[in-house]
Amino acid sequence: MESKSVVDMIEASSGVHFSGFHMNGLQERHSEVEQPTTSATENVVMQPFVIGVAGGAASGKTTVCDMIIQQLHDQRVVLVNQDSFYHNLTPEELARVHEYNFDHPDAFDTEQLLASMDKLRNGQAVDIPNYDFKSYKNNVFPPRRVNPSDVIILEGILIFHDPRVRELMNMKIFVDTDADVRLARRIRRDTVEKNRDIGTVLDQYSKFVKPAFDDFILPTKKYADIIIPRGGDNHVAIDLIVQHIRTKLGQHDLCKIYPNLYVIQSTFQIRGMHTLIRDSQTTKHDFVFYADRLIRLVVEHGLGHLPFTEKQVVTPTESVYTGVDFCKRLCGVSVIRSGESMENALRACCKGIKIGKILIHREGDNGQQLIYEKLPQDISDRHVLLLDPILGTGNSAVQAISLLLRKGVPESNIIFLNLISAPQGIHVVCKSFPRLKIVTSEIEHGLNEYFRVIPGMGEFGDRYFGTDDDDQQGVAPPK
Repeated sequence: MESKSVVDMIEASSGVHFSGFHMNGLQERHSEVEQPTTSATENVVMQPFVIGVAGGAASGKTTVCDMIIQQLHDQRVVLVNQDSFYHNLTPEELARVHEYNFDHPDAFDTEQLLASMDKLRNGQAVDIPNYDFKSYKNNVFPPRRVNPSDVIILEGILIFHDPRVRELMNMKIFVDTDADVRLARRIRRDTVEKNRDIGTVLDQYSKFVKPAFDDFILPTKKYADIIIPRGGDNHVAIDLIVQHIRTKLGQHDLCKIYPNLYVIQSTFQIRGMHTLIRDSQTTKHDFVFYADRLIRLVVEHGLGHLPFTEKQVVTPTESVYTGVDFCKRLCGVSVIRSGESMENALRACCKGIKIGKILIHREGDNGQQLIYEKLPQDISDRHVLLLDPILGTGNSAVQAISLLLRKGVPESNIIFLNLISAPQGIHVVCKSFPRLKIVTSEIEHGLNEYFRVIPGMGEFGDRYFGTDDDDQQGVAPPK
């Protein structure tokens, strides 16, 4: 009779919880061909986190870099300047050095920059040229030895210009300072530090600096993830960026260890939604609204890891378009009850998809768990999206995944989708199931003494379905 009541519980919980889905701000979905997966410890390349800082001359890029480095004092951080990679001037160019445009992309040896960055990203020390701005040569002074680090800050006026350099960066910052301020700083710097005549400075600015900024530097602003107005004077922006970098570094470290872990690309829009759903004062309506938006992003990203086949269609203009066809053999499985909050997003993305249920029930205080399930009969032939918004200790996830494996689902066919993940749970799941994929929107600091995710968002199911009680601060069953 007890098992019958549990079956009734699963049946009763199978109804749809209509909370509404909001399409604002969805990221474009990218499909990927499924690649063979190796174990979590094989061929792991410990690559650094690369931050690009661009902007016009005298915009305050160096000040911004110095402030970021100071605040990231507990990380190994190195600064690489694009100015180190100027070409050596030929005798003909030296004879007419005042006609040489140092703000043009062709003035830089981008190939050497790429070679140096490739070594650093692959854990090798590199000798960075020490460019002499009096002789306009890079072999006058000994090069600067730069060792591999956790964070590389690449700074320069044109580092966003070449797409190959942009692709190296995990975060791109553009320092946006008023043109008059930049000119005033340039006049002060060149007349005081370089003993140049103010007329020469202004002539060079109008002839080379301003046109190059308009033609080559300003257009790269569109590639920035973050734009900092007023440069180093904007302490609030820099503090937020450093906090964001610290979060990403924690995620980045785990992604380097486990190639089957995927964290969706974070933006300040996503960070803002996380802030709202984590706030204990947020109303249920707003919690559901922003949780649904984040869930939709995670689901879309998870679908991008399914295999696809090429497909050609004829467009209304009678042209042939070569695209891809979605994976047909697919189902969702939600871990009752929090996982049911993710079902609407999956249904909205995959019309008519089958969704199974798994209930993991803790029996007594001895830590033993009973598992009940209602799954598609042909689940072994399908790719499975396992839905649970919180990955804490990993205990429930291991139980649910183990059940799917016993049902004949190949490990590589399981994609585990959640909103937030604790490092402890990631370690447990990724080590136990190295061929499974985890897709999450943010990695947490850890677990507290009650095995609750910190900073977390409380009891997700209670907040989402409106069943909050006064026992939220007690000891919760580990997830």
